[in-house]
Amino acid sequence: MSGGSRRVALRVSYDGTNYSGWQRQENADSVQAQVEKALRALTGEIIGVTGASRTDAGVHALGQTVHFDNPSNIPAERFCFALNTRLPDDIRVTASCAVPEDFHARFSAKGKTYRYLINNSAHGTAMYRNLMAHVPRPLDTERMDAAAKAVIGEHDFAAFAAAGSVAKTTVREIWRADVKREDDLVELTVSGKSFLYNMVRILAGTLIYIGLGKLPPDCLKKALETGDRLDLGVTAPAKGL
Repeated sequence: MSGGSRRVALRVSYDGTNYSGWQRQENADSVQAQVEKALRALTGEIIGVTGASRTDAGVHALGQTVHFDNPSNIPAERFCFALNTRLPDDIRVTASCAVPEDFHARFSAKGKTYRYLINNSAHGTAMYRNLMAHVPRPLDTERMDAAAKAVIGEHDFAAFAAAGSVAKTTVREIWRADVKREDDLVELTVSGKSFLYNMVRILAGTLIYIGLGKLPPDCLKKALETGDRLDLGVTAPAKGL
């Protein structure tokens, strides 16, 4: 960290519909690029930001943790207010604070929780169409919830790794995996230390197939044993995550 800089953490919420994901890209707009653009407009400095997770195109966030080194004299707790006047309406900084120099948004994370939302009505929803997947046929959520328990614990999730994954290891530990229903809303919640690229969407797609009766409930257990992607269902749409 350069002399006079302080490390600041942000909690960022965003609707990912219009973005190529979190990570900055040369030929597409991203959430990271928008936050860095707002920081430059605010401070006059080129400031790189680091996020806890690299969400995919179309994926949303309620509390993405971000850090950056601040060369300005702006109080850390004021960044949320100042940045929100310069960010698009679909990106909000909901909190900002000073953190120690060794804090890292990714490596200091204690764990992550993902929610996958499914509208399980015949005709879907106009208001929340970009925030939920739509499955018009009835889902057996009790069957889905029971099947989801197979992924809890430490396992080799090789079967859940998307093509092109560059993870050094596919072993991950999951603390929680459950499926609940409230009227037409079906919600998958998964918590763990870290996740593979597309892992949650592959799990969601597989559970949807289980809920529709297209796959047996033990397919998740089988996939963990075989490491074969073909034992699982499709990758669920990004907008539900």
